[in-house]
Amino acid sequence: MSKLDQYVKAATPDNTRKAYQGAVRHFEVEWGGFLPATAESVARYLVDHAETLSVNTLRQRLAALAQWHLDQGFPDPTKAPIVKKVFKGVQVLHPAQEKRAKPLQIEQLAQVDRWFEEAIVVAGTKNDRRAALRHLRNRALLLLGFWRGFRGDELTRLRAEHVEVIPGQGMTCYLAFTKTDRQVKGTTFKAPALARLCPVEAYLAWVNAAQIGEGAVFRSIDRWGHVSTEGLHIDSLVPLLRSILKEAGVPSPELYSGHSLRRGFATWASANGWDVKSLMEYAGWKDVHSAMRYVETADPFARHRISEMLVLDSQE
Repeated sequence: MSKLDQYVKAATPDNTRKAYQGAVRHFEVEWGGFLPATAESVARYLVDHAETLSVNTLRQRLAALAQWHLDQGFPDPTKAPIVKKVFKGVQVLHPAQEKRAKPLQIEQLAQVDRWFEEAIVVAGTKNDRRAALRHLRNRALLLLGFWRGFRGDELTRLRAEHVEVIPGQGMTCYLAFTKTDRQVKGTTFKAPALARLCPVEAYLAWVNAAQIGEGAVFRSIDRWGHVSTEGLHIDSLVPLLRSILKEAGVPSPELYSGHSLRRGFATWASANGWDVKSLMEYAGWKDVHSAMRYVETADPFARHRISEMLVLDSQE
């Protein structure tokens, strides 16, 4: 691979590139479309898959086809009026209800942390290095992910040389790019040291035990307790989180995903008086609608608010 290709490849996250490649392959190989595509063929592709693929999946397929044409120097057929009208029709006739990850509540976070404390002690008494390292890593991942409201890919890309810790005060994490960092200027996130459920303490315990001074913070551990030099793959994060919750006795672990930590923190912050602006600045949201999608209100059906108003009405 030439240096030019390396830089071009680095411009797009691996998971996005793989998803786009799969989408283009589906259009060309499985459906039998031709590239470069015409607007009419893209419209027919949408029609043929309107009842079997979700609106979000079709949107991603269009984005992949658009990117392929732009990369190859061809006009983008997905911007044609016929394609836009067909896609709007699909949205009308096959509306998609957005599925949101279940937020990890603070009570559940505390439950899992208590389980970690006991599991780490047990692993130590059994001289089980693999189990001890695994629990230390997972505890740090969970607490840092929650209190920083990190996305899954941000956790897997965090590097030790980009983390600065001031014991008893907090830690600073630098990420070269994030989802909302369109200019790739890099973003610095700060996490506080806490009296309990402390992400700083958990982070130090993990990197010291694993002897990590540089490179990926969160890594795989083999059966003999050897820590890999490579970071966890993004695809392993959701199964890992669900495994942690299952082991700790949290009900229905299959309902949680990589967004559960971020949603959990947003819900906790909102319930404890954080205004939307403060929450957006802390978690890195640029759009208020994006931020509010992550907040699970304490009274989702407005039952208490309406009940209180009914009581006041009856007293008049």
